[in-house]
Parts: sequence; C-alpha cells; structure tokens
Amino acid sequence: MASLTKGYIYFKTSCQEWFSYIKAFFVGQGKKMRAKSEEELTEADMVKAKMEVEATDEAENTKKQLHKSS
Repeated sequence: MASLTKGYIYFKTSCQEWFSYIKAFFVGQGKKMRAKSEEELTEADMVKAKMEVEATDEAENTKKQLHKSS
C-alpha cells in the first residue's frame, strides 16, 4: 500500500510540474503580447524561464524527499 501512495505522490508532483510549465507559457505569452519594447520582451522570456526553473526545482525537491523517506 505504501508503494501505491508513493506512486500517487510522484504522479501528482509530475502533474503539478506540468501545470506549472503551462502556466509559465501563458504568463510569458501574455507578457509578450503586452510588451511595448524589446526590453519588455526580454523580461517576459526571463519570467517564463524563471517560472519553469522554479517548477522543475520544486518537483525535483519533492521527489528527492520521497526517495529519501523510503
């Protein structure tokens, strides 16, 4: 039963990471559409990249904690 729960948490973490990537995409696209200068376009790309990195880091940390606890 514990492996089933652990598997569910891994799946949930992967889904959260995926949704975070989608959120980052739409936030980045929204900022790009509203950008009035090249500087704002660059900032939109940086915000999107930062959000993706944060999502990946959070998912990796959760998976590492799960791996350590078993």
